[in-house]
Amino acid sequence: MHTTLQPTEGETTTLHQDYLHLHQRPELSMQEHNTASFIESRLTEMGIEHFRCGGTGVVGILRNGQGPVVAFRADSDGLPIQEDTKVDYASTARGTLDDGTDVPVMHGCGHDTHVAGALAAARILVRGTDSWQGTVIFIFQPGEETSAGAAAMVADGLWEKVPHPQVVLGQHVFPFATGTISVTPESAMAMADSLEVTLYGKQAHGSQPQDSIDPIVLGANIITRLQTITSRELNPLDSAVVTCGSFHAGLKENIIPDSAVFTLNIRTLTEEVRAKVLAAVTRIINAEAVASGAPQPKITELYTFPRLYNDPQHTEQLVGALGEEFGEELIRLAPPAMGSEDFGALADAIGVPNVFWMFGGADPQDPSPAVNHSPFFLPEYRGALDTAVRAAVAGLMHYVGR
Repeated sequence: MHTTLQPTEGETTTLHQDYLHLHQRPELSMQEHNTASFIESRLTEMGIEHFRCGGTGVVGILRNGQGPVVAFRADSDGLPIQEDTKVDYASTARGTLDDGTDVPVMHGCGHDTHVAGALAAARILVRGTDSWQGTVIFIFQPGEETSAGAAAMVADGLWEKVPHPQVVLGQHVFPFATGTISVTPESAMAMADSLEVTLYGKQAHGSQPQDSIDPIVLGANIITRLQTITSRELNPLDSAVVTCGSFHAGLKENIIPDSAVFTLNIRTLTEEVRAKVLAAVTRIINAEAVASGAPQPKITELYTFPRLYNDPQHTEQLVGALGEEFGEELIRLAPPAMGSEDFGALADAIGVPNVFWMFGGADPQDPSPAVNHSPFFLPEYRGALDTAVRAAVAGLMHYVGR
């Protein structure tokens, strides 16, 4: 990194303070009101032009003369998890789900490191304007965990309010060693489709099954049969995951209920496989209902995530830039992940390429760090933030550096 773009001692202190502030104050997806206000206050302090977008999203525009335009995204939402890390800065925050349920909230996926790191990168670029030229758009995006945030920002006119970037960059903390980077060319993360399925039956006494249409037995057959999609209908070289994450039916052991509800999560890497799997899911659900003499089930889409596709040319360039910063031996080319991200929707909306990478957040001496979405998930924040800031600045400077 250019010497003028190394964080100062004061900037590092502020970076750590920002992280600790955010870690203790997580907010649920699309409810990041205080987080957004905090981001706005920091951008105002830096003199960066900014505006709200997509409800609780914030966009900062850092202009420094004529030159390339590049966007950098950091997501800001927390998760409904009770933090169990035992650190003195652990979250005790609570939030309310859309259905009114009161829940604990933690930054169980490290979005606090993303926001703090992006703010620090912005602070460094503001100070180091002699080293770069162009425009950097900082996108602080809400609602990544529900796939609502990127779409909300696009729908709210994000790309009508800022110069169009030539590329959109983003990063995510992951529990491998700090100081290391993982990048996947092309299909980096999967598409995701979440469905709610309502089965209808006929209620009867548990001792009189002949008078019933049992939605529990119907659901069990459906869920078992759905697993044959990946094992018997897809080419073994095509990746897909079909998961039933919840099943709810009945109130008492001696009553066959009149309905059952279960939810599905489906992950695929290509549109062709996605269409095939979704068609098979619908076919099996409806066919098993017919086989049971039950009414047609109701299938409701809960949410969908787009594919995250890393442009090969830009990915190769960023691997080089990150390798110069960290050392080539600390940059790993990784296979696609079946996890999902709505990051790709930002660039897709205007037809520009994007590159997304993972940065290490775990203590290199920890043999089994907790994974994302665990109540024990806790980056070694000093090393994680140092990695995040260095990677962000190196990626941005590849495009706007002089």
